[in-house]
Amino acid sequence: MRVQAGRAATVCLTSVRPSQILFFLEGNLMKLQRLALAVAGAGMLAATAASGPALAATQGEPTPSWAKSAAQQPSAKAVAEACVNTVIWPTVAGTVGVAEVTAAKPPRADQYVPFNFAADVRSMTTWYLASNSSGTQDFAYGLFLQNGNLMRHTTVFPDEGDPRVTTTKVGAGWTAFKAVATSNYNVAAPVHSYLYGLNTDGKLYRYAKNGTGYKNLGNFGGFAAFKALTVISETPTYDTLLMTTKAGALYTIHIPITAAAKPVVKVIQASGWSAFESLVTQRCGVRGGTLVVGIDHDTNTGYQYAFGKANGKATVITSYGKVPATFDGVSHVAATWYKDQLIGE
Repeated sequence: MRVQAGRAATVCLTSVRPSQILFFLEGNLMKLQRLALAVAGAGMLAATAASGPALAATQGEPTPSWAKSAAQQPSAKAVAEACVNTVIWPTVAGTVGVAEVTAAKPPRADQYVPFNFAADVRSMTTWYLASNSSGTQDFAYGLFLQNGNLMRHTTVFPDEGDPRVTTTKVGAGWTAFKAVATSNYNVAAPVHSYLYGLNTDGKLYRYAKNGTGYKNLGNFGGFAAFKALTVISETPTYDTLLMTTKAGALYTIHIPITAAAKPVVKVIQASGWSAFESLVTQRCGVRGGTLVVGIDHDTNTGYQYAFGKANGKATVITSYGKVPATFDGVSHVAATWYKDQLIGE
């Protein structure tokens, strides 16, 4: 592969088998490990040098499958901790697209060949990467809305061939939900796994995982003006959502796990975020740094930001710029190792 300074990766969507690109991906793995950012001061992320080399594909080079790359992540903790947004999105064609966005000024992106998923997906939650107890099979799992149903997927990454997707219906009655997101705190007891849903009735609903289903824990009013949501913190005592309004304000919604507790709503910025229908968060470092990719569904474009520890209007935000990738999805979420805890607030 040719390396050129100051150039972003271009994309050619010629499909290849993972075995054909193993050497390429192993090289990328080493690059991602070297590109981890340091979190300094009050949680602000230090950018990698803009003059550093960027991958640039020559004409005719195939874009790799994500199967081998995803399968490597559970066994390579350095990749899970690297300052990279792994962005997943379902398309109207019933496929899933993937891009790995490395934090830099400007951002760098590796985009992968889409693979078959499911039709009529409206919204999706984080993909959690894991492996079975014997360590012989790598997979991802998560939830999505398909028409009026809440669905679960398990996506297996084989040693050879494309990812294999199995979907299961969790429940009906989800037509009125505009967007969903999940928290997954399982680092230490007490653990919790919550599903948050933004409803057209102007309320934010919370559900707790209960066996193979989800139990309704109630709802919070006052969310009619909001449109995008994701999770930025998962702790033993609370979750924090990052949300935008239709008018472009950006908020954190701090929600204690205590059933009777009310959310604490803080504005981070009063304007400037109206274009984004999706927010994709990834932990960076140990001091509360978070990478955020905001995605505009009208233009299929994304912009990357580095957030310090969320603290209302005092939150430090650094813009890294436009991502050189095409985000042609209906919903965009993170893919992350299932033991990675978000600590953005």
